[in-house]
Amino acid sequence: MRFLLLILFFSLHLNAQDDVVHSVYFEFDKYNLEEKQANETVKFIKSIDSTRIESVQIFGYCDDRGKDAYNFKLSNNRANTIKNKLIGNGITNKIIISIEGKGRVMIDDDVLENIPEIRSKNRRVDVVLNLKPLPKIELPGVFKNFKKNMIVGDRIYLENLLFERGSGKLSVASKNELDKVAKELQKYKNLQFEIQGHVCCTPPNQKEAIDRGTRKRELSVNRAKSVYNYLVLKKIDKARMSYKGYGNSKSLGREPQYDRRVEIVITKN
Repeated sequence: MRFLLLILFFSLHLNAQDDVVHSVYFEFDKYNLEEKQANETVKFIKSIDSTRIESVQIFGYCDDRGKDAYNFKLSNNRANTIKNKLIGNGITNKIIISIEGKGRVMIDDDVLENIPEIRSKNRRVDVVLNLKPLPKIELPGVFKNFKKNMIVGDRIYLENLLFERGSGKLSVASKNELDKVAKELQKYKNLQFEIQGHVCCTPPNQKEAIDRGTRKRELSVNRAKSVYNYLVLKKIDKARMSYKGYGNSKSLGREPQYDRRVEIVITKN
């Protein structure tokens, strides 16, 4: 059976390395490459984030037939064919750090089946993309205090900033807590944030609770606004702050009093 030139590409993740291998398969005793195959190879490389490509290595191979000297030359010709096609299609020569013909790939003596298929897969060139590690992804967290290098989405849960049932007014203990918050915010002037108000214990068909002071269903909003207004009094720039009521949509799943709360969420660092 006559084997046509095929392209097969696959990704390998080797331990701590982050390499991607693209393999190009050749016919017996050939090193020429069709334009379609070259385009597929270039397309593969360009599909990778270019900022992550540190270098490219090109390794040529042959099957186990023929003399060593001839096969080293053939495998090297295959590697150079791929290199020339890449450069001719806009891949910069500077990142290609290795072009090497490896010669024959021997078949183990105990292998008796599928030898033609094994040989066809050994007539190839491997294009190895050495990738830089992906940047570390920081996930938002929950904290009790502000700190350096906070990221967008970090939440400040204020344990001592709790409200009476049905009330949006700040207690003395809550004001003392906000005094500490204001001092921290003066220290980290780069942080912008949303003040989020919450409620507990509403009827199943109501997401918001009634504020006893206003007799309107706006309790979580009023709690957030109370904190906002107090921080304004403490000289925190309004441009850094916004406030919003979330009703009972973000329950902590603990005792009801813990949902009568306000949290601060970082929106810009």
